[in-house]
Amino acid sequence: MFREVLRKVCAEDLRHEVVGEAEDGLQAVEVITRTQPELVLLDLHLPRLDGFQVIERIRQVIPEIGVLVLSSHCDDYTVFRVERAAVRGFVDKNTNSVAALKQAIEAVAAGKPSFSAPFRRLRDLRHRDPNAFDKVLGNRECTILTLVGQSLRDVEIARRLDISEQTVATHRLNIVRKLGLENTTELVRYAREHGFTLVAPQGDGAMLP
Repeated sequence: MFREVLRKVCAEDLRHEVVGEAEDGLQAVEVITRTQPELVLLDLHLPRLDGFQVIERIRQVIPEIGVLVLSSHCDDYTVFRVERAAVRGFVDKNTNSVAALKQAIEAVAAGKPSFSAPFRRLRDLRHRDPNAFDKVLGNRECTILTLVGQSLRDVEIARRLDISEQTVATHRLNIVRKLGLENTTELVRYAREHGFTLVAPQGDGAMLP
């Protein structure tokens, strides 16, 4: 388990005190609020509350808390959301070595940023692209795109967002046009290739050194 690696790296290799662990997002919020750690190692893909929701909640209690995000997904939309969450670092679980993990933990613990090379590459490419999704789509359109990526029909999206089916259809057509695509099939493919889905494997929880 990746969490066992984290525990060993933090407690044994780096000599940090681990003050808590959590299995899911709600438990993470409770443990973080109670223990007030200096640093949180947080998987984005948690049950009950995802990592982004955890960050939003704990920032209300500990605004300056250091957060190092861990994820097996490094795609355009994940990178965009991590940037907006203003965390100190990002570790790509698929490509980062234990040595890189140690470096990231030490950097973030010292108040310095630490983002994996794939993260920085995608971030920089998006910043340079005048037609990147974050420059042409609004927040509601991004939300709808995550649901389109799950192959939900307009009526299902409308029900979930409490808006009319016609409003969803209008948004979907506008998204297709703004992204320079041809049809909904291409839109679904775009959503999946760029990380606009809410479906993700369960992660490894949170650790609080």
